[in-house]
Amino acid sequence: MRMDALLNQWLWRQEYWLPPGVTWEDMKETEHIKYPRPLDLLYGVPFAFILTALRFLFERFVALPLSRKMGIQETYRRKPSVKPVLEEFYSKKGKHPLEIEIRYLSAECKMQIRQVEHWFRCRRNQDRPSITKKFCEASWRFTMYLISFLTGFALLVNKPWFWDQQEFWTDYPYQPFEFSLYGYYMLQLGFYSSLLLTLAFDIKRKDLTEQIVHHFVTIFLITFSYCANYIRAGTLVMLLHDAADYFLELAKMCNYSKWKRTCNVLFIVFALVFSITRLFLLPTRVIYSTYYSSMLRFQPFFGYYFFNALLMMLQILHFFWAFMILRMIYRFAFNGMVGNDVRSDVEESEDSGQENSRPLETETKTGYWTTSNNSVSQKTVDNGVARINNGHSKTS
Repeated sequence: MRMDALLNQWLWRQEYWLPPGVTWEDMKETEHIKYPRPLDLLYGVPFAFILTALRFLFERFVALPLSRKMGIQETYRRKPSVKPVLEEFYSKKGKHPLEIEIRYLSAECKMQIRQVEHWFRCRRNQDRPSITKKFCEASWRFTMYLISFLTGFALLVNKPWFWDQQEFWTDYPYQPFEFSLYGYYMLQLGFYSSLLLTLAFDIKRKDLTEQIVHHFVTIFLITFSYCANYIRAGTLVMLLHDAADYFLELAKMCNYSKWKRTCNVLFIVFALVFSITRLFLLPTRVIYSTYYSSMLRFQPFFGYYFFNALLMMLQILHFFWAFMILRMIYRFAFNGMVGNDVRSDVEESEDSGQENSRPLETETKTGYWTTSNNSVSQKTVDNGVARINNGHSKTS
């Protein structure tokens, strides 16, 4: 009883979830009319674990055999020699040593500079995920995005708000609960929750932070839109997001299989669908309706501001990804192919003589020395080594 009182006082306050003039008493269920209840979303937790288990089985027994049939072969990765000093630096200080650091490590390990650079290239390649792992992950996402899109399209194509977004607010908030839409919500909530559960094991991409923000914003949107009975707007937002994603994942699968022409075509289709759904339809139809049209029916309240703030955060992320897509299209226009995903790390050639190291700053400080220019004399390196050796001897 005390917990219920706290929830009612701080979380389930009607001014947060309902428009002005509407109370929880007005939203009481009857024998024939049901409304969404926040407790219904608790079923999304076990559903997330179920999808995680299904993903493991899918990748092992479906995606892995499919990768072999599509001709995916792993390239041989040479294991670096055992060098404790280099390994300690790699794990504690960074994967991309500066020029001055390479010089010190060369003197410390009695190796040539090119040998140290080669060791770091081999070591970085060892940590990069295999092509098979990338393919299996893309296959699972492609399957889920396609199922979600087809499910959402089948459920919404006959709904009035699919064609006219003014219907979002007809009889709001007294819009009765539909079990089919609840199932669609559970599918989406379980899937995005499972992506968070497996985040530590998934491939780390350059837009990892944006992906985490996207997942959390999506989960908040799903949860809040269900509790505030914004289900009509929420379902259309989810459908517009799923419309492009499965094209991207399928393009990745073709890229990993070296089906370059198919990959290029699918990526162009993805870019077009992404632009139409997320850069045009979402802001001009959905966000316009939730921000402006809704105010014609009721006065703004906390839920109005919170829901639109989440939608605007999603839209900012869409502009960020649109910029990355434009970069890949630029490459396609001048090189004739899409190439690698700009969010992914590219495997380095072990025979490359050039290292993409970070530029030295005017004043660079490390744990071993300080320098004020871009070049380091051998005397500076020798002095640094001598100081380290003296420190080791005093410690021993």
